[in-house]
Amino acid sequence: MGAMSDVAKHEDHSPATAKARILLYSDDRNVREKVRFAVGSTTHGRPIEWLETATHEAVITAADTQSFDLLILDGEAAKSGGMGICRQLKHELYVCPPILLLVGRPGDAWLATWSEADAAVAHPLDPFVVRESVDAFFATATQTS
Repeated sequence: MGAMSDVAKHEDHSPATAKARILLYSDDRNVREKVRFAVGSTTHGRPIEWLETATHEAVITAADTQSFDLLILDGEAAKSGGMGICRQLKHELYVCPPILLLVGRPGDAWLATWSEADAAVAHPLDPFVVRESVDAFFATATQTS
């Protein structure tokens, strides 16, 4: 019975009103704050539910145990950069959500390709570019409904 009620709950939400779940990884609180400020609280009419992580282990645990619509990984994070984590997730998760990678500079776009990221934005983070990049992942969901 529990499984049926979970399915019913899920069906009650159209893609346009369901929360957009985004995992945001950076070891730098300021980077996380800039991304959240740039993106805002909604995307294509969907409220955003954020999960912020600051360690490699927290990203892997969350990605293994929870469902996300988008992962935003900081490629410039110390110790474990988002590029390596991105590549790891793309190879280890059976169904990996799309990943937006924050890279150090525009010339690092080739590293985003190596890591198999779905898109990349370069530091310094332009709030308009960050917002447009995140919105692009959710545009098709609202257009098809």
